[in-house]
Amino acid sequence: MRMYDLIKKKKEGKELTKEEINLMIKAYVNSEIPDYQMSAMLMAICFQGMNDVETAELTMSMAKSGDMVDLSSIEGVKVDKHSTGGVGDKTTLVIAPIVAACGVKVAKMSGRGLGHTGGTIDKLEAIPGIRLAIEEEEFFSIVNKVGVSVVGQSGNLAPADKMLYALRDVTATVDSIPLISASIMSKKLAAGSDCILLDVKTGSGAFMQTIDESIELAKRMVAIGEHSNRRTMALITDMDIPLGYGIGNSIEVIEAINTLRGKGPKDLTEVCVILASNMLHLAGKGDLEDCEAMVLETIKDGSALNKLAQMVEAQGGDANFILDTNKFDKSKYSKNIISDKAGYISHMNTEECGIGSMLLGAGRETQESILDYSAGIILNKKTGDYVEKGDVLAVLYGSDEDLFEKAEQVIKEAYIFSDNAIKNRPLVLAKVSKDNIEKY
Repeated sequence: MRMYDLIKKKKEGKELTKEEINLMIKAYVNSEIPDYQMSAMLMAICFQGMNDVETAELTMSMAKSGDMVDLSSIEGVKVDKHSTGGVGDKTTLVIAPIVAACGVKVAKMSGRGLGHTGGTIDKLEAIPGIRLAIEEEEFFSIVNKVGVSVVGQSGNLAPADKMLYALRDVTATVDSIPLISASIMSKKLAAGSDCILLDVKTGSGAFMQTIDESIELAKRMVAIGEHSNRRTMALITDMDIPLGYGIGNSIEVIEAINTLRGKGPKDLTEVCVILASNMLHLAGKGDLEDCEAMVLETIKDGSALNKLAQMVEAQGGDANFILDTNKFDKSKYSKNIISDKAGYISHMNTEECGIGSMLLGAGRETQESILDYSAGIILNKKTGDYVEKGDVLAVLYGSDEDLFEKAEQVIKEAYIFSDNAIKNRPLVLAKVSKDNIEKY
């Protein structure tokens, strides 16, 4: 096999075989194929695409390029959830303990944030003492004992994906649905869960900004999961408005805890209930109505909040922070953003909200950036709200007052006003399963 011939074959729109894809990925990981040839292949895929079989084979080759986690020592069905990323998306912190409290195991490997999107691991690190780099045997033990554990991704989980993504990032080949699908699902398959629920975000704060693009991505990822004998389903959820009111690490952890207490924002609570119910349904716990009733009961009786506290304690963290959120460090400085106009908020540029939080120190501009866990934004007003001139739109928090001016400018520009009231769209816009696409 010559890489030249494979590039030419894909450039002409022909299908690559399973053997060709496997050999190509193996050779690239072993440094037998130079970056310039793999770049040419990635560009050919961007222009010519890949069918479902090719995409599934590419995904499995990437998954098998490193460690394949074997969760068989964990009792029962294991279910995982993956979000394509968004602003204020702290759903894992809510739904993982809920699902565990309902008797389904969650052995979750999560990532860090980069740019305007936050990462679950960064948020959890706001809890003092918590360990997120845990050896496999202890990880399994915690899941068996507590029912849930959330840890950082293994250094050798799908190394082909790390190599290919670094190349895509600098060759303008990120925005290819087959390549995005393979990137996400290679890590999910390598992580070993039996069932996978995909939370595909759509809107101004998401990587997929239209519903049709999001559905197409969801279809591909569901097909990959099912091809690999994993029960897989996707929900298309709205990211045209930040989820909840808090953006930032400890700010979002506190909001997640409040949601587990039954006192969270309406939109975050609704999305989390839907996601958790569908995870339970995938795991065979009953129909959606029964699963939703189970979810709501774990919030009402406090068992989901206790699960989060148990997980934090098992991973070395101070569970008192879960039981009393006043213990979290407070930012040294805060600043109100005052509206200089009146009207209805007709739209928010959610990406700009995430960037504003990043500018305060809550997110990373580069992988080397040091986070300020107490920094971030609490939104007072969101899309659909009526605002009087002089109302507080949002409050900025941070340890460096010099960062406020630029962040305030970005946040103010994120708000679009109208004289007329607007109708918000549903929080869940579609469901994609192996047999059906249902739009709401």
